[in-house]
Amino acid sequence: MVLDALARLTEERVDHRFKGLPPDAGGLTVGELAAQRRNLFTGGFTTPVLALSAERLEHNLRLMETYAARHGLAFAPHGKTSMAPQLFRRQIEHGAWGITLAVPHQVRVARAFGVQRIFLANELVDAAALRWIAAELDADPGFRFICYVDSVRGVELMDAALTGAGASRPVDVVVELAAGEGARTGARTEDACAAVADAVAGARGLRLAGVAGYEGEVPRADPERVHAWLRRLVSLAADFDKAGRFAGLDEIVLSAGGSAWFDAVADVFAEVPELSSPVLKLLRSGAYVSHDDGHYRELTPFNRVPEEGALEPAFRLWTQVVSRPSDEQAFTNAGKRDAAYDLDLPFAQVVRRDGSERPATGISVTGLSDQHAWLRTTGEAELEVGDWVGLGLSHPCTSFDKWELIPLAEADGTVVDYIRTFF
Repeated sequence: MVLDALARLTEERVDHRFKGLPPDAGGLTVGELAAQRRNLFTGGFTTPVLALSAERLEHNLRLMETYAARHGLAFAPHGKTSMAPQLFRRQIEHGAWGITLAVPHQVRVARAFGVQRIFLANELVDAAALRWIAAELDADPGFRFICYVDSVRGVELMDAALTGAGASRPVDVVVELAAGEGARTGARTEDACAAVADAVAGARGLRLAGVAGYEGEVPRADPERVHAWLRRLVSLAADFDKAGRFAGLDEIVLSAGGSAWFDAVADVFAEVPELSSPVLKLLRSGAYVSHDDGHYRELTPFNRVPEEGALEPAFRLWTQVVSRPSDEQAFTNAGKRDAAYDLDLPFAQVVRRDGSERPATGISVTGLSDQHAWLRTTGEAELEVGDWVGLGLSHPCTSFDKWELIPLAEADGTVVDYIRTFF
């Protein structure tokens, strides 16, 4: 099913829906265009155009596969980063247990492309979505679905929807422990977690599968605070197990891990005591797949453990100088509609002119309009109207979502594939 669905992506026609693609490719299928192996810089692509590095993508996939295996972690990368089934497939081929998602629409996309293991990092109380999940579980014995619960009320709503739908398989749930007072979702105390677990035990449509949380929400996060919270999560699992809450399970799910503290997760999960069943230690980091040139470049745990390797930023947004009104200012034709800007502005990295590329010395991005980047230039900047400027981006999640079809390009500019997103 997954291969058939992915193959159908190559049959989609290239047209006006897809930014940056060559106008003369209109009417070709995506597969036909990919087979032409056009060059990003000479093959008729129009600016702005976002490209993903084929080599750096592969490097990042391999690095996290190796990291998870080295530390005895199962890996369910967060798919909301890319919402690209082609990348889901490659992540699974590189050892991922499954895919993490956040909302029902994303689950539907993953299921349409055959993903068999899904971790929903949210409490799901939408009755229509729960009826659909129940039908998916009943129709496919190989489908594994796990989601958060963090309230007695949520458990009641879930159970009512599932029993009303006549679900024959219970939905596996994990109690979410909040990262602290004032953090995001999750039950705030161990007593509150126990009350939620009690509610699950009394629900016909649910089964308690473990505990989980998100250490990225720890207030004033630093290594000491994050390690302390993760040890609370492990202790909660051990206490639940001692109380017999996991009786009958083949495995107990213990899950955490965003993109900023997965080294702490590896440290603490290595300390998990022996429980009544094997523990599925599930890491959920997602931004690694493309990494970035800003927010995650600063936050990645590989900065703390350089001996484990380093992720590489795989995105570059190519934009063109359309105005040079003064020696101190220039404007390119990419703005908020094209570039992530919620965490940092883009970073000017390289300039291309007449087939040659040089560092973007003396050029900085100072602001974005809807369709323009504002550049400040110094005397070192040799910049002219018509030059292509390659921008690095910060925050992968808000980079992928602006582009429906993204060229996957090799280092020399050869486009070898196109990545389809579904936001």
